[in-house]
Order: sequence, then structure tokens, then C-alpha cells
Amino acid sequence: LVQSVDDIEADGDSPASWRLACGEPANRQTLSDLEFAWRAVRSAKSNAILLARGGAAVGIGMGQVNRVDSARLAVDRAGGRAAGSVASSDAFFPFADGLQVLIDAGVRFIVQPGGSVRDDEVIEAARASGVTMYFTGTRHFFH
Repeated sequence: LVQSVDDIEADGDSPASWRLACGEPANRQTLSDLEFAWRAVRSAKSNAILLARGGAAVGIGMGQVNRVDSARLAVDRAGGRAAGSVASSDAFFPFADGLQVLIDAGVRFIVQPGGSVRDDEVIEAARASGVTMYFTGTRHFFH
């Protein structure tokens, strides 16, 4: 297995390069939180979900065998701070179930790499719940 180092400045880090997959564009403060969350999630173990608010991480789920458990862990650790936070995922959501955990906790803005064969299903789940989702086109998930 050969893979590149996840540098401090990696492809997909700048919100200017992100693609709005669904929802209304984030305001400046929310976009700043999304960028922080995206840059911070790279430091967590794979299958990581990071919740952020006000420029700080409020919940991190990582090192799990699936994204649903990582999302649950992040929400549990955030407690009441999950509602209104933003979320980042180090890799795409292969199904809408992990996304739904975040939606149920009150997350309304999400940044993730995209690239799943089921992106359309994940986008539709976000859209149906009024969630804004950005795709970076680059993942931080490494083995």
C-alpha cells in the first residue's frame, strides 16, 4: 500500500474549491466553522466525524469500523452542543444512515469528500432535511 502524506495544505482544503452539493450556501461564519472542521478531521483516526461550532471541536467520533458509529460517538460527545454545530467527515458517506444520525442531532451543514456510488441518495437525504452539504473532492481517510 502506497499513499501520500496528508499535508497541512491539502487539495480540497479551501472552501473556494468545494462544490455545493445541496442546500443554501453557508454564511461566512458557518463556512469558517466548516473549514475548521474539515482541516481538523484529518487528525482523527479513520472513519472520523467531527462536529464544530464557534471555531472549536465539540464532538469527535473516530476509529470505528463504520461511519454510523462514528457519527453516534461524535453526537454523544457533543451532547447538547451537537444541535447547531457543523459536521465534517474524513471520507464520503456510503449510505445516508450516518448522515441521518447527524441530521437527527440538529446538524444542518456538512462537508465531506463525496465520491460514493450512492452520492445521489445521500444528497437527497440531506436535501429532504434542509441540510446544506459541500463536497471537497478529496478525502482525509487513510489506512
